[in-house]
Amino acid sequence: MRGTNINGPSHPAVLQSSKSSCSTNTTYSLPTLPPILQSSTFLTSYHRSNFGFIDLMEANNDYTQDGTVDLRGQPVLAEKTGKWKACSFLVGYEAFERMAFYGIVSNLVVYLTTQLHEDTVSSVRNVNNWSGSVWITPLLGAYVADTYLGRFWTFTISSLIYVMGMVLLTMAVSIKFMKPSCENGVCNKATASQIAFFYASLYIIAIGAGGTKPNISTFGADQFDDFNPQEKKLKVSFFNWWMFSTFAGALLATIGLVYIQENLSWGLGYGIPTVGLIFSLVIFYIGTPNYRHKVRKSQYPARDLFRVPIVAFANRKIELPNDPSELHEFDMQYYFSTGKRQVHHTPVFRFLDKAAVKRDTSTGSRPPCTVTQVEGAKLIMGMAMIWLVTLIPSTIWAQINTLFVKQGTTLDRHLGSRFQIPAASLGSFVTLTMLLSVPMYDRYFVPFMRKKTGNPRGITLLQRLGTGFLIQIVAIAIAYAMEVRRMQVIKMHHINGPKEIVPMTIFCLLPQYVLLGVADVFNAIGLLEFFYDQSPEDMQSLGTTFFTSGIGLGNFLNSFLVTMVDKITGSNRGKSWIGNNMNDSHLDYYYGFLLVMSTLNLGAFLWASKRYIYKRESTEMKDEFVELEGKAIDLLP
Repeated sequence: MRGTNINGPSHPAVLQSSKSSCSTNTTYSLPTLPPILQSSTFLTSYHRSNFGFIDLMEANNDYTQDGTVDLRGQPVLAEKTGKWKACSFLVGYEAFERMAFYGIVSNLVVYLTTQLHEDTVSSVRNVNNWSGSVWITPLLGAYVADTYLGRFWTFTISSLIYVMGMVLLTMAVSIKFMKPSCENGVCNKATASQIAFFYASLYIIAIGAGGTKPNISTFGADQFDDFNPQEKKLKVSFFNWWMFSTFAGALLATIGLVYIQENLSWGLGYGIPTVGLIFSLVIFYIGTPNYRHKVRKSQYPARDLFRVPIVAFANRKIELPNDPSELHEFDMQYYFSTGKRQVHHTPVFRFLDKAAVKRDTSTGSRPPCTVTQVEGAKLIMGMAMIWLVTLIPSTIWAQINTLFVKQGTTLDRHLGSRFQIPAASLGSFVTLTMLLSVPMYDRYFVPFMRKKTGNPRGITLLQRLGTGFLIQIVAIAIAYAMEVRRMQVIKMHHINGPKEIVPMTIFCLLPQYVLLGVADVFNAIGLLEFFYDQSPEDMQSLGTTFFTSGIGLGNFLNSFLVTMVDKITGSNRGKSWIGNNMNDSHLDYYYGFLLVMSTLNLGAFLWASKRYIYKRESTEMKDEFVELEGKAIDLLP
């Protein structure tokens, strides 16, 4: 059984596709009951009997209209499945998974330096490399889901791998012979086998995350029917509240787990989210009867991405027609009957249109692709353009769990005479800010801007991203100013030792954390929604990996920058900007460097966003048509 995303329920009506398409499929089974009931074949059969037609339409209204099915591949009832009822079984897993991830990454740099005795640059590099792997592996997980197993089964297998990694990691920091021995708070250097077991556990978690991250959020979005106007409105808020659950898990990690790890036990700090993760999976599977599963309408959706440029290159000497309607495309009846969505022609990346030029295939030339297939390739290229300008913002985000933490360890962390907060716990203010800001954004900002702009989202997706990037620049500017102030205090008090505490409260770093939390409400949620919404219909899992891979490469980029800056500035006996002694380094210079890069990147984003054209596709919702980015689309009847 390959999964529910591959084959829909079997029906007698079959539509033969044109052999002139570059798609390899020549036969399409109508995917679900609703599109079949709406097809002209059935309308003709029942049009002589008014009562029969009414009964048929009433039966059709009971089912979802977007072609979703249950786990056995049967059409599902709209009232009894999906929507927030189904999503309630999903958000628990996301909260515990985020708690597990942030419970590791928030304090990992501290564990590596205090327990495994790694130097600052090595620990920052290793944290970034692992975190980057967690965000990069979803590329493979999304491809497997969209092409072979489907989202549900890919998530199921991957979540078990994730749990196994968490169990092994808990063992690595708990069992005596698997961790470095310590006496009087001083730990011996870890052996090669202990280090290998620890990092193997981490990267097993990264492999498991590869199949869970891109599929759980898209699986949640699949629970809302785009063809139902009421459910489509609910879906607008889905990603806001989905991210709200992730923030809740992250908050528990940065406040509770980090304290437990440093003051009670690392094993207990990792064991709690492991147990929570297992419990949330049980809840997830209890909700199985309520889930809707998307039917995959193309056997190998990613293959078109390669075919389109190949055919376009083969047709490079052919002139394009002046009228785009002369390009090869199926008629509306094909899309109506198969439940697929027709994507309208756009004037960008015109060289790809040559893949849809009609030609006489009897001469042995390559069969043309459809305009919809060409536009799918254009969408990926357009999203790649936006994706490139998200890498620097992801690098800024990577500072929260690395250099911000090391910066905080040098400051006064006392609350009262006895209690000392962990430096990594300050990251909870990022999460807390997001938890407070998401409801305000969803309940107040969106309705207010909706009245001003007429856009269902309030502002466009790219406007949301740009706002987040701008706030992020202000945050890194404040981080630079605070570091300049810290260096002045160090000089004033003649502080030189790596363990000497600078007489500044750690809460002076709060503004940079809070602003990054506000920025994430705009750009983190906006990116996830943008890449899901703008992806080709059969590639939404793969499309959302633009979001995760951007964060992953941002971490790798930060790892590369930290390493290169340390080598260049520390060469010839110079003072490294990022040395082991944070009190005798120039972290302010590195923050200034990031500030310049972020400002230049914002300019690149504005250039790219002006050239981006949003997806325009036809979907029928009874008597209404969809609106994308707040602008009504003129659709064929």
